[in-house]
Amino acid sequence: MFESALIDPIAYRDPWDMPFERRMSMLCARKTRIAYFYDLPDTSTFRYRAFNMVEAVNDDAPGGVSASWFHLGDFSQMHSVIAAADVLVFCRGKYSPTHARVVHAARQRGIPVGFDIDDLVFDPQYAHMVLDTLDQDTNNDGALTEFFGFMARHGVLLKLCDFAVTTNRFLADRISDFAPDLRVGIVPNFLNRRQQELSEELFLRKSATGFETSRPYSIGYFSGTPTHRRDFAVASQALAQLLERHQDLRLTVVGFLESGPYLERHLDRIDRYPLQDFLNLQRLIACTDINIAPLIDNTFTNCKSELKYFEAAITGTLTVATPTFTFKDAVNHARSGYLARSFEWRDVLEAALCVLNDRDRYAEIAHTAFEQCSSAYGWNRQSKRIRSVILGS
Repeated sequence: MFESALIDPIAYRDPWDMPFERRMSMLCARKTRIAYFYDLPDTSTFRYRAFNMVEAVNDDAPGGVSASWFHLGDFSQMHSVIAAADVLVFCRGKYSPTHARVVHAARQRGIPVGFDIDDLVFDPQYAHMVLDTLDQDTNNDGALTEFFGFMARHGVLLKLCDFAVTTNRFLADRISDFAPDLRVGIVPNFLNRRQQELSEELFLRKSATGFETSRPYSIGYFSGTPTHRRDFAVASQALAQLLERHQDLRLTVVGFLESGPYLERHLDRIDRYPLQDFLNLQRLIACTDINIAPLIDNTFTNCKSELKYFEAAITGTLTVATPTFTFKDAVNHARSGYLARSFEWRDVLEAALCVLNDRDRYAEIAHTAFEQCSSAYGWNRQSKRIRSVILGS
């Protein structure tokens, strides 16, 4: 593990915890205004697709655009938001009468309405595939009914909008298949300011030691929820074989993931952590020698973003990932990270472990990935693209 990245747990508070008046002031700060609407602020989609967007736009004063976010709890005051905004963007919203009234109010004022979506959860034809990938019981009639409804509500709201925004070309094409009349733009997921500042500090600590690490080495899987069981299973047998061969190796798991049968013999070498806020997660990733991002390779997972790569790369931790659409596009194999098809995980992980014994090589890969991710996914590199996609200019 990277002892140079060891720091005390970080005191955390949701940075989006602020009153309506302050958020309204943010919206009205400049002449051109973007209002984001998300059902309930949280640490996942809201953070990437609303909070991070607003932060990036508002930092760029010369752009002449200001932005803010609002949610269902603000509904009684949405008339003032719509009166002030030049464009309204729903983030992964599910149709309801409340959403329909917001759309109607925007139409009455003549402002365009967008729909931002980062996952394949709007087209019910993929519901069975999504449930299966998430390791849910596809023979459960209640689960099928609930999930088909869940996806259909996203799709209905999407089709009420004038344009869509998403994270990558593969998912954009699925949106165009579903709603061919919509203009679709791409803004990737990216880091926020505090997340990037902390990660860069941890990267510099590691770089200052020449990326010196100590045994036992650590492979990290930062899954979050138990719905990633089937994804983790892609690499679990290879991980068990590596733990068998390398007694100086440990596995770090964050979240509620079950280890599965292959790793039963090695439970004493698995370090478990509960779900983390986005800052303390970066702290744990930075201490890990190798970050893994295995995925089942299908239409649903090819819609996923590359965030598991750039959140590790910005801390100086090497990633091994399944070559889905976005990972294949982001990771330059053996130069900025590693790609492993389902049958290659053991060999590729062995190659990555060899790099741990060659500090110059590890440093080369880490610096390449860091520079790429700072440029492509840095919080202060996105405002022009956001303005172009949202405002159509």
